[in-house]
Amino acid sequence: MNIAVYCSSSNHIAEHYKQAAFELGEFIAKSGNTLVYGGATGGLMDAVAEGSFSKNGKIIGVIAQAIIRMKRQSSLPSELIVVETMSQRKDKMKELSDMFVVLPGSYGTLDEMLDVITSGIVGEHNKTLVIINQAGFYNYFLEQIDLMRNELFIPIEERYKPIIVEDITECIKIINSRQLSF
Repeated sequence: MNIAVYCSSSNHIAEHYKQAAFELGEFIAKSGNTLVYGGATGGLMDAVAEGSFSKNGKIIGVIAQAIIRMKRQSSLPSELIVVETMSQRKDKMKELSDMFVVLPGSYGTLDEMLDVITSGIVGEHNKTLVIINQAGFYNYFLEQIDLMRNELFIPIEERYKPIIVEDITECIKIINSRQLSF
């Protein structure tokens, strides 16, 4: 499977987030899957790619020209796809991927995650999305979802719903179960 990982590129985050991302990258490679990610340097992006690279995994980086201009292009991908815009990057990553995993991140990570959810809701895909709520990182976001659901902004019968897990171990179990049906 091609597994997209959305995550932070900040270098100023706690080490435990980087360690979890590295372990996810290692697992993706060891299980014979392909990592699809944003192709940039820094933070969890480096960690997940380094984990996959350390186990000789196939890595597809999808990078926008703006990130290249910032001199943040990673040398780790075995295949690098260059697109013009961040919107094109989201579209290409969705197209290439069979499954999505969200690690902690900021605006870009939330944008990518919400784009996958929205496109799933309208029926553009039915691919699994796993959100890793490591150390309660997404607790407030999940509370917002509950509020939207309680106030009926989200339909009672959700057509597409992400899977929320607490750690990498739970995420790996889901990947393994999806791999069996893939």
